[in-house]
Amino acid sequence: MIPVKGMKGQKVAVLGLGRSGLATAAALRAGGAEPLLWDDSPEARAKAEAEGFALTDLTRNAALEGVACLVTSPGIPHLYPAPNPIIARALEGGIPVDNDIGLFFQSAAGPEWEEMETPPKVVAVTGSNGKSTTTALIHHILQVAGKPTQMAGNIGKGVLSIDPPVDGEVVVLELSSYQTDLARALTPDVAVFTNLSPDHLDRHGGMGGYFAAKARLFTLGGPDRAVIGVDEVEGRFLADQLGQGPEDDRVIRVSSGTKLEGFGWSVFARKGFLAEWRKGRQVASIDLRDIKGLPGAHNHQNACAAYAACRSLGLAPKLIEGALHSFAGLPHRSQLVGERAGVRFVNDSKATNVDSAAKALQAFPKIRWIAGGLGKDGGIASLQPYLGSVVKAYLIGHSARDFALQIGETPHEICETMERAVARAAEEAQAGEVVLLAPAAASFDQYPNFEKRGDDFTARVRALIGG
Repeated sequence: MIPVKGMKGQKVAVLGLGRSGLATAAALRAGGAEPLLWDDSPEARAKAEAEGFALTDLTRNAALEGVACLVTSPGIPHLYPAPNPIIARALEGGIPVDNDIGLFFQSAAGPEWEEMETPPKVVAVTGSNGKSTTTALIHHILQVAGKPTQMAGNIGKGVLSIDPPVDGEVVVLELSSYQTDLARALTPDVAVFTNLSPDHLDRHGGMGGYFAAKARLFTLGGPDRAVIGVDEVEGRFLADQLGQGPEDDRVIRVSSGTKLEGFGWSVFARKGFLAEWRKGRQVASIDLRDIKGLPGAHNHQNACAAYAACRSLGLAPKLIEGALHSFAGLPHRSQLVGERAGVRFVNDSKATNVDSAAKALQAFPKIRWIAGGLGKDGGIASLQPYLGSVVKAYLIGHSARDFALQIGETPHEICETMERAVARAAEEAQAGEVVLLAPAAASFDQYPNFEKRGDDFTARVRALIGG
């Protein structure tokens, strides 16, 4: 646990008692603060009481009197589409509003770090797609290198639940836009921006607010090194704003598909090969084509970002290359579930929007595509350019018939359920094809979350093929 510093003897309100909220309450108490806990959910309140915390009804008008800070969970709106009423009262009263990420950066470092031979470092990863894989890949590479490392944030543990970092340790954080938007302190040593595509726009008041939330990771604290995906104009703009010119190697530009040879430091992938360039010459190359845990151009971008972050920490290219080959991938993200008679079954349940589904559809040449669920605004018509690799679509869930109308001449079948879709796709698939779950939709019509949807796919595949 990271005890929260700077709040000893003060009352701190904690709104939202999920994983991060309870971890925050414990860290505040360990630092000598008095946490005042509340959640609208009776179940969450009961869990907090079971863990020995007292509750304070923060919906009462006088509840925030004498409170030094309000710490809120990432899922609770603080600005758009409208602030939560408790947060609105804090804003009206001038009470600082923060989150666990801000408290972590405020509290993690201390005088003891100066006495270490190699003070700990923090790598923070944000972006629209690929940030979980990039975070896990950096963590994996560090483990293979024998470096002490912990992974937290939007993946793994809550940030305040990790152990105090030891000499030479690297803490790797995945940070969502909800987390970077509100944190009052953001001071990573290395910050990574993977890419940007429309998502969570209601929470950020549009695309500009969404990008601004991501950019705060780089502009608020100023990392020593910034790894920036430049395949979208926002990334190019961010890299330009952070650097003092193209030769400034404090900014490492990353791309999947574009040569980046005219910069001080860049890492890019083309035709399945990763290349690192520094000061006008190539210094390393890695063949990514046979790395099973990182299929497709989108994962090659993730590999470039992770490689760049680890190179900035001083790791050697050959060591990183070996670690890439042993990376198994993350569940529900281009996860190879199994193989039978030359047919591969891949779980990409995390592909909940058209952008991530498009990336999945570009990763394989012949696809039996399982898609559908609770469709998002705009539907999937924009996926038309990526359907050339689809042999047939098997459509499930609430939006199955809507999706059928939007995929043009692509052969399809309305299956409605995962059970039928997996059975039909497995029955018709030929050697060399991939049965791919990439829903391009939310899961909430049939499942509580995308993980449960992916688990269902995985269970049904393994029941069919064994294992």
